[in-house]
Amino acid sequence: MSFFKKIGLVAILICMSAMVFAAGQQEAAGPKGEKPYDIAVIIKATDSDFWQYLLVGAKNYEVEHPDLVKITTYGPPSEADIAQQVSILEDVISTNPDGIVIASTSSDASVPALEMAYDKGIAIITVDNKVNTSKVHSFLATDNKVGGALAAQKMVDFMKAQGIALKGKVGIVSAMAGVQVLTDRDDGFKSELNKLAPGIEVLDARYIDNDIVKALSATEDLITTYGDELIGIFADNNHSADGASRAIGEQNLQDKIILTGYDSDPEEVAAIKAGVLKAIMVQDPYGMGYKGVDSAVKVIEGGTLPGFVNTGVVAVTKANVNDSDVQGVLDPYSMKKY
Repeated sequence: MSFFKKIGLVAILICMSAMVFAAGQQEAAGPKGEKPYDIAVIIKATDSDFWQYLLVGAKNYEVEHPDLVKITTYGPPSEADIAQQVSILEDVISTNPDGIVIASTSSDASVPALEMAYDKGIAIITVDNKVNTSKVHSFLATDNKVGGALAAQKMVDFMKAQGIALKGKVGIVSAMAGVQVLTDRDDGFKSELNKLAPGIEVLDARYIDNDIVKALSATEDLITTYGDELIGIFADNNHSADGASRAIGEQNLQDKIILTGYDSDPEEVAAIKAGVLKAIMVQDPYGMGYKGVDSAVKVIEGGTLPGFVNTGVVAVTKANVNDSDVQGVLDPYSMKKY
């Protein structure tokens, strides 16, 4: 081989090595860590006002701190689309954002992707639903067992006010099976109701795939199956409460079947005002979004955060639904700055 051919071969090998190295560097790249920080906010579903409220909080933070953060928002159409949310998360991680704030629908399905992101140096803040890994920097949520217990307390209070004997059956209309946040609510509800009214039998949960029409159908089936024995229903998120409210309202049973729910959206608020839905346990999704982004910033800048931050829950009834101090959690749209 001639000298020039040898030189050419060496040059080619050097170029190939450089390309492989560059590809490896690109694959290993992590967050840029430069202002404005790139923070992705991933919600459980785009079909729910509750999750839009969270985005209002996140986007308001961006408006207030334009030189500090750039927010990009994502989410699948429905909370039933777990695989799609995981796919969105994986796509987001491939862009190497500085931080991710996520309300993970599944406690397990998102774990491998979140652990990979954490190992790449991305700030990971989970909100609303706990994921089963220690590789997150902080978790912001309601204490859902406390919220479920409060729903039971309000149900018993309304039963007593209506003169309903604390004997009979109470149903649970649950958005989805196997979601820890919902399991905690249901467990908290059942435990407290058993303490307050041991003469009441709590029926097995009816799962409705986070579908309002299915919630209506499940409630109608409970009414048909148990008749006068059915004295209460707990609906553990806004879509389950919307469907249950429609069924009870259409049959004018609101004074015989005490319905308590969770979360808030315009239909739930209307049902509260109409007296069909007696109480809703309202979280602070706006705060989860706003504080979630702020927490990600703190991590990016080297701060240390508590493992869990309780964002609180407020019981809203017809008596206080118009009070100024609950309007912020009921209608975060009124606080939009963008």
